[in-house]
Amino acid sequence: MSKNNAKAYWKENIRYLFILLAVWFVVSFGAGILLKDTLNNIRIGGFKLGFWFAQQGSIYVFVVLIFVYVRLMNKLDKKYGYDE
Repeated sequence: MSKNNAKAYWKENIRYLFILLAVWFVVSFGAGILLKDTLNNIRIGGFKLGFWFAQQGSIYVFVVLIFVYVRLMNKLDKKYGYDE
C-alpha cells in the first residue's frame, strides 16, 4: 500500500465517522431534546414520541449506525485492498 492510498483511506474513514456521528447527534439531541415538545404530540405505543426518542430512539439509531459503519468499512477495505 502506498502512503497516498493510506491517507485517502483514513480521510474517507474519518468522513464516514463524522457523517454517522452527526446523524446520531441530530437524532439524540435534536429529536430527544430540541424537538421534544413538538414530537410529544405524537404517541407510539402509548408513549409520547419525544420521550421515546430521548429514552430509546437514540439508542436504536446508534445500534443501526454501528451496522451501517461496519458495512461502509467493509466496502472501504475492499476499495483500498485491506480486505482479507
